[in-house]
Amino acid sequence: MVKLNKKTREQYTKTIIDALEHKDIEQFRHTFLELHPSDQLDVFITLNSDNRNLVYAYLSPDEFAEIFGGLNISNQKLYFLELDELYAYQMFNNMFTDDVVDFLTEINEERAEDILSKMDNVKATKVRALLSYAPETAGAIMTKELISISSNDTVGNVLETLRQDAPGAEIIYYLYVIDADEKLVGVVSLRDLIIASPDEKIENIMSTRAVSVPEDMDQEEVGQLIKKYDFLAVPVVSKQNRLLGIVTVDDVMDILEEEMTEDFGEISATKGATDVNLSGFVTALKRAPWILALMFFGLITASVIGRFEETLESVVLLAVFMPLIMDSAGNVGTQSLAVAVRGLVLGDVQKGGFWRMIRREFSAGVILGFISMILITLLVTILYGDWMLALIVGVSILLTLSVSTVIGTTVPLLINKLKLDPAIASGPFITTVNDILGLLIYFTIATSLMEFL
Repeated sequence: MVKLNKKTREQYTKTIIDALEHKDIEQFRHTFLELHPSDQLDVFITLNSDNRNLVYAYLSPDEFAEIFGGLNISNQKLYFLELDELYAYQMFNNMFTDDVVDFLTEINEERAEDILSKMDNVKATKVRALLSYAPETAGAIMTKELISISSNDTVGNVLETLRQDAPGAEIIYYLYVIDADEKLVGVVSLRDLIIASPDEKIENIMSTRAVSVPEDMDQEEVGQLIKKYDFLAVPVVSKQNRLLGIVTVDDVMDILEEEMTEDFGEISATKGATDVNLSGFVTALKRAPWILALMFFGLITASVIGRFEETLESVVLLAVFMPLIMDSAGNVGTQSLAVAVRGLVLGDVQKGGFWRMIRREFSAGVILGFISMILITLLVTILYGDWMLALIVGVSILLTLSVSTVIGTTVPLLINKLKLDPAIASGPFITTVNDILGLLIYFTIATSLMEFL
C-alpha cells in the first residue's frame, strides 16, 4: 500500500485518469488499489462524472465501500445518486455499521428505511440498533464490527479466530473479553496475544481493568476519555455491563471536529452557517436571528449614548474616545469568553474552580486596565493637553477592562452551571453587553467630573 506526497499523488492521478480514459481496467485496478485508502479518496473526488461511473464498474461494492465511507456527507449524497441500486445495497453491507448510520441519519427517513429493507438482514439489524440511540451518544456513534472472545479460550484459538475475522473488524489491536452472559470482564491487547504461549488461557493474560463507557454517555465525553487514556478504541456497554460495540479513535477525531465547529459557530454567532458550501441565502437565514437580536441590543447602546446627550454636547471631545472604550471592552470580554469556554470544554475547570477562574480573569483585567490607563492617560495629555480628560478616559479604561473580563468569564460559567453548552455564550453578545457597560462607566465618570472639564 502506497502513501503519497503531493507531487506523487498528481502523477498517480494522471495515470489513473489515463487508464480510465482508455478503459484499461487492469491498469486502473493495479494503480488505484495499491494506494492508501485516503489517497484513493483524494483521487476519486477529482474525477468527472464519466470517470466515476467507470470506477463503479471497475471496483466491487466491497472495494468501493471504504472510499464511500470516507467521503463527507455532502459528497456521499451526491455520489449515492450515481450508484446502481443493487451495487449501493451491497456496498452498505460491506461498510462499517457506524458509517452506514452516519449516512442514513442525514437522508430522508423514508429513503433510509427503503435502504435498510433491502440490505442484508444481519447488517440491517445492527444498523437499526444504532439508529435507536439518542443522537450524539456513545451508542449512536459506536460500531458493531469488533472481535470479542471468551475468558476460557486459549491464545492459539483466539489467534486462529483473528485470522478469520480480522478483515471484517474495524480494529484488532484490542480484543474484549466477555463471559457467558456477554458481559465485559477484561481486555487483551494484540501484543499480549503474540508473546503468550498458544496454550495459555485468556483469563490468565487479560487485564480486568477494562475502561468502558455507558451507551448513553455524551459523545464529547467519550472523546475526552479516549484522549485522556490514549486509547485506539473504547468499549461501549449497557447498564448491565453487556458489551455492545466500540468507539474508535477515528470516530473521536470526527466528533471533536464537529464539536469544535459547533462551538466556533456558537461563539461567533454563526451556528449552522460555517459550511462554506452553503449558499448566500441559506447562510443569511442561519445568521439572521443573532444579527437581528444584536441589532436590538445596539438600540440599547444608542439609548445609553442618548441618555448622556447633554454631557456629549458640553464636551464633544468625549465622543472621540467612545470607539476606544467599546472596542477595548469587547476585545477583552471575548478573550475571557474564549478562555472560559475552552476550560469548560476540555474539563480544566474542576469542581470549586468557578470563583478561582473569575478571580484570575478579574486580576488579569485589572492589570491590563492599569497598564492601558497609564498609556492612554499619557497619550491623551500629550495629544490634547487636557489632563482631566486624560484621567477620565484612563480610569474608564481601567474599570471597563476589569468588568469586561468578569462578564466574559461569568456568562459561560453560569450557562455551564445550568447544564447547557457554554459555547452558546456568543462572542458578539458578550461584546455588545460589554460595550453598553463600558459606555455607562465612561459617561458616568465624565458626567460626575463635568465641572472640571
